[in-house]
Amino acid sequence: MDQQKQIRKWLRTVIPDDAERISNAQASIYTDCVSSLSGTTSNQYKTLTRTILPRVALYKALLTDEKLSGSAYELTHKYMIEVIGMQKYKSTRVLEIIPGFYRIYSRSFLKIMRTTDLQKSTQEEGKDYYNITITNCLWHNACKQFGCPELCPAFCDVDDVTYGNLRKLGFTRTQTLGKGGECCDFHFYRKYMHSIKRT
Repeated sequence: MDQQKQIRKWLRTVIPDDAERISNAQASIYTDCVSSLSGTTSNQYKTLTRTILPRVALYKALLTDEKLSGSAYELTHKYMIEVIGMQKYKSTRVLEIIPGFYRIYSRSFLKIMRTTDLQKSTQEEGKDYYNITITNCLWHNACKQFGCPELCPAFCDVDDVTYGNLRKLGFTRTQTLGKGGECCDFHFYRKYMHSIKRT
C-alpha cells in the first residue's frame, strides 16, 4: 500500500476525531519536503519519497498541531513499530520457510550493502555471521535535514522489530547513528534449530 494512503488509514483508526486535520497537514508537509529535495540519486529520491518523508511529515504534522504536539513522537513511533515494523517482520518471517534462507538472505543483504548509495558501510562475514558497520545513513541524514533528528531513533527501532524475533536469523546491535552512536553496528548470525527448540 502507498504509505501516504496507509498513514491516512492508520490515523482514522488511532485518532479518528483528529485524523482529517492531521492527514491534511501531513500531506502538505510531505509535498513541501519532496519539493525541497535536490542533489539526490534516483534511488535516494525513491527511498526518501516512498519510505522516509511520509513518516517525517507525519511527525512534523503532529508536532505542530496544538492539540497533539505533546504526543507527536509517541504516535509516530507507534505507527512505525506497529505498522511498518510488523509488516517488515512478517514478510521476513515468511522468507524463513525457504530452504537455505540464511545463505540466500545473507548474500543478498551483503550485496545490497556493498552497492547501495543509501548508506556508507563496511562489511565483514564469516561462516555463520555477518557484520554491517554503517557510518553514513540516508535515514539519519534526512531526519537532520528536515529538522527532526529526535525522530531518528524510531527508525532505528523498526530494525529491532524486523529482526528481533526471527527463527533462523539472529540480530544484535550496540549503537546507532540515530541514537547518538558513532556508527550503526549491525551483527547478524545464524540460529540453529537445536537452540531454537530450547527457547
